[in-house]
Amino acid sequence: LPPETQEAVKKTMDTIDQMLDAAVEGTYSETNFDESRLSALETKFAHYLSSSAISARNVTIEKDKIKTLIADISHQTKTPIANLLLYSELIAEEELPGDMHSNVEAIHQQTEKLRFLIDSLVKLSRLENGILTLSPRQESVQPMLDGIAAQYGSKTKQKGLVLQISETTSSACCDPKWTTEALGNLVDNAIKYSNKGDTVSVEAYEEDNEVCISISDTGMGISKEDLPKVKTKFFKANHTRRGSGIGLAVADEIIQRHGGTLEINSEQGVGTTVMITLPCIEQKKKPDNQATVDVELISSEPIENNDNVQ
Repeated sequence: LPPETQEAVKKTMDTIDQMLDAAVEGTYSETNFDESRLSALETKFAHYLSSSAISARNVTIEKDKIKTLIADISHQTKTPIANLLLYSELIAEEELPGDMHSNVEAIHQQTEKLRFLIDSLVKLSRLENGILTLSPRQESVQPMLDGIAAQYGSKTKQKGLVLQISETTSSACCDPKWTTEALGNLVDNAIKYSNKGDTVSVEAYEEDNEVCISISDTGMGISKEDLPKVKTKFFKANHTRRGSGIGLAVADEIIQRHGGTLEINSEQGVGTTVMITLPCIEQKKKPDNQATVDVELISSEPIENNDNVQ
């Protein structure tokens, strides 16, 4: 190339490099450059970066608005719902005629469902908008599974189900609080969509530098038509079962935030298996014969989760 062309190319590349540096630092402004002195390429690139900077600012503004809206919803609904629960409990203690007791119990249950729905929506929105952050660290999976056994053992016994938790030595890089919440939503779904005599199983092992945790049930299963939709917020494959259709979406968002995956395999009339993967640091082989702990007779009260999604 002629010297003058080489100089022009070098000048253009230097200018674009300065633009990129300013954009990376968040200080880019189109007024920083004299457009009359730029080449056509430099001018188009300047317009592009300017539009990108404006879009980034708009996204930040919208996130701030959503954050404020979520906080307002949470704050404004907390007291009325708490009052509804309190008054329904007080009324239930009174002498009531006819079927009034069942009506008051229905009010109490629906208010609990409303509280759970609002809490879940707020939680999901905060996760999606980056308001809530996870704190992953190297954690043993077994204590999380033990928590699930204690939380849901009584519930499975009451429904006539068998809850089986396989022992594991696996460890994952995860936030134990949020991971336990995701697992709880999935186990709760399995319980709600199973019938007396069915089995709900939870197994964890390491494979290909990932921790795999499967939650399986021998319940009613999901049809092929509904299976692609089950992660959609508010979708319920079986409308005859109670539920809000939000818990699976929350679980999926939590697992994705860990850099993991959540996959669902199901056959109607046979059962469902939800497989989640989480990153781990040390790879370990899956044991050939994993010990199985039958927690069917655990009697501790579960922390009730009213979300039933599949």
